[in-house]
Amino acid sequence: FAPAPAAVPRSAVAPAQMAAVDEAFGVSVETGNKCPPLGAAILEDAGPGAMKWFQNAEIKHGRIAMVATIGFMVQKFGVHFPLYLGPTGSNCFHPESDTAWLLSSTTGVTFSDVAKAAPLDAIKMVPAAGWAQVFAVAGWFECVAYYRQWVKDEPIPGNYGYDPLGFTKREGGWESDELKSLRLKEIKNGRVAMMTIAAWVSNEAIPGALPVWHP
Repeated sequence: FAPAPAAVPRSAVAPAQMAAVDEAFGVSVETGNKCPPLGAAILEDAGPGAMKWFQNAEIKHGRIAMVATIGFMVQKFGVHFPLYLGPTGSNCFHPESDTAWLLSSTTGVTFSDVAKAAPLDAIKMVPAAGWAQVFAVAGWFECVAYYRQWVKDEPIPGNYGYDPLGFTKREGGWESDELKSLRLKEIKNGRVAMMTIAAWVSNEAIPGALPVWHP
């Protein structure tokens, strides 16, 4: 029998691993250029792929939160996509139309009803078939993202191969200072958006929970 390999003291591994965490993309001046204590504690004994997994999770949640904040404001301010163009059709600030378009024939809810509702009430109006479509599309996207990130071993967290505006095709690609700056801005804006939508939804569910200005 071969002797068991000597265990590497945890004290010898932790500093090097924590140094790698502090140098990860997205760690910035807001936290003193160091990973926050809670994040450091979570990643202290994590495997080599954990950092990439958490980075992907943060970027995905940030992107969803940014879209959610826009959607919340659009619903709250009463701005809506027109159902169709014409003198009797709805427009951005007037959701009514002569012909009500049904969102659900079983419940009798129309698009005009949803347009006039508060954000959380509008969510409740979406029928089960609508949520099935949402989860189907989200599941499909997750499969594509998993394949491109983990099966194809994409080194850049959050890069799922969809770049219609050609940001990654600029001179220097992912290593250019311009793209690194844009990536960091995306992460930071995503963090703000996650806190924002959490606060807005809390205040919508519990009026007065957010004691500052909000939509």
